[in-house]
Amino acid sequence: MTENKLIIGTAPDSWGVWFADDPKQTPWERFLDEVAESGYKWIELGPYGYLPNDPTRLAEELKQRDLKVTAGTVFTAFHRGAGQYEEAWEPARKVAELTAAMGGEHIVVIPAMWRDDVTGEAVESGELSQEQWSDLFAGHNRMGKVLLEDFGLKQQFHSHADSHVGAQQDIEHLLAETDPQYLNLCLDTGHAEYCGASSLELIKNYPDRIGYLHLKQINPDVLKKVNEENMTWAAANLAGVMTEPPNGLPDLRAVIEAVEGLNRPIFGIVEQDMYPVAFDVPMPIAKRTRNYLLSCGSRTTVQ
Repeated sequence: MTENKLIIGTAPDSWGVWFADDPKQTPWERFLDEVAESGYKWIELGPYGYLPNDPTRLAEELKQRDLKVTAGTVFTAFHRGAGQYEEAWEPARKVAELTAAMGGEHIVVIPAMWRDDVTGEAVESGELSQEQWSDLFAGHNRMGKVLLEDFGLKQQFHSHADSHVGAQQDIEHLLAETDPQYLNLCLDTGHAEYCGASSLELIKNYPDRIGYLHLKQINPDVLKKVNEENMTWAAANLAGVMTEPPNGLPDLRAVIEAVEGLNRPIFGIVEQDMYPVAFDVPMPIAKRTRNYLLSCGSRTTVQ
């Protein structure tokens, strides 16, 4: 990945996959088949255990479909104290090993949500103390160092709805207090919009910290209802807060233009939250989204 281009890929999430094993989810073989049929070349691993964990088998499955891996995903809760590092590292190590074995270069790190992502029940305060912020920063700097030095992987922090890092000021706080050698931003355009952050401002003001992209849009009418009723992320997702591009916000054409202006290679992964979803729904959306995103930039490609 040496040319200065935006490479569009996709993820199991765009096929309604949130968990390693769930009968409501598209079977992994069908996911891989439909990704290839939709014209994508790059994927994320999704939840660890959804795709085969054996590197030899997974490599063969990918090769059969001419697919490659961009990243794995891990979850952290470093704000809960120093002891959280060991709890996070063992599953993260497994993801890192598989990602590196598949030739991936990134680990997308998602912080714990203070409201349960299924039930919406509050599990802790939505605000962090100064000490909790310090623990969060230290944990990510430590993990990013190990990921880079031991596996050659780059940590990309994914701000998230109903987590402690979602709003513009929270993202900026994170970037100010972490080491750019060990942590940069997986700019998720949908979650940024959901939390009131500006993708365009983040790209403009922190160009060197944009390490990876998740491309999705929010339905502004549903978001208005979400904010008025203080709906949880779980409820908002069921209400259809995520929408198929180009029907929502932010303007992905403007985002892609700004990202191409960074003049360096970067992955933009389509990640439309659709859990749960009927098995025949995702692929037509994936095809249309791919075609739309490719129309948005002169250096945007799937290769």
